[in-house]
Amino acid sequence: MDVFSQRLEQEHGAQVITTTPSVPYKVKVRGERAKREFRGEETIITNPSSWPDPCNIVETSEPYVIGTIITPDIYLGDVIGLCHSRRGVQLSTRNLDATRILMQYKLPMNEIVVDFYDILKSLSSGYATFDYEEMGFESSHLVKLDILLNGRAVPELSTIIHASQARALAKKICEKLKDVLPRQLFQIAIQAAVGAKILARTNIQAVRKDVLSKCYGGDITRKMKLLKHQAEGKKRMKMYGNIEVPRETFINILKR
Repeated sequence: MDVFSQRLEQEHGAQVITTTPSVPYKVKVRGERAKREFRGEETIITNPSSWPDPCNIVETSEPYVIGTIITPDIYLGDVIGLCHSRRGVQLSTRNLDATRILMQYKLPMNEIVVDFYDILKSLSSGYATFDYEEMGFESSHLVKLDILLNGRAVPELSTIIHASQARALAKKICEKLKDVLPRQLFQIAIQAAVGAKILARTNIQAVRKDVLSKCYGGDITRKMKLLKHQAEGKKRMKMYGNIEVPRETFINILKR
């Protein structure tokens, strides 16, 4: 993905913004206004920006798959741990021969579209194989996780996730953004929210200019005056300044 983004920019001059891969979700809504907006009681959502208001949602469903994993028995514990961390449910396990095991898991498609295969190969030193087939939608408690910078949502960073994993992902994204976003002359508040509830928050401290560097002695009121002007300037800048998210940030957020 990173290579393709660089080639599009170098060869065609296209500025690509990479967003979180998504799968189709099925949502049942209530209320006449919501039904008119989505043209019926049930709709398919493929983009987090189209997610209905939580108060209008009756039920949410996500696609599941039946995954087949063949792995050497020495990696069995690590593979089982990976599947369980992705909300997998074990369906069957059997020995293919003296050293290889075949397992079948029911997994949410959303949990395997990003990096499941890469981690599986890493855990098994490249020996494990993975294949899956779709098994349709199942009811699930899904929420939309929004990322806010100084109170403004960044639509490209929004994602749909199971409610049980929302808090952990919120903390992880906030910490990553704190490391990759450039510092500004004003403080940046990074928040992760589900609806009106803030699940995680961190701050990027402002770059401070030393306005007292040329004040050698003198009355303390002069120093206080300079600091007051600096604080007022930063306050105005925070009110009108825009925070630009570098393109590389979106790629870094996807890497777990």
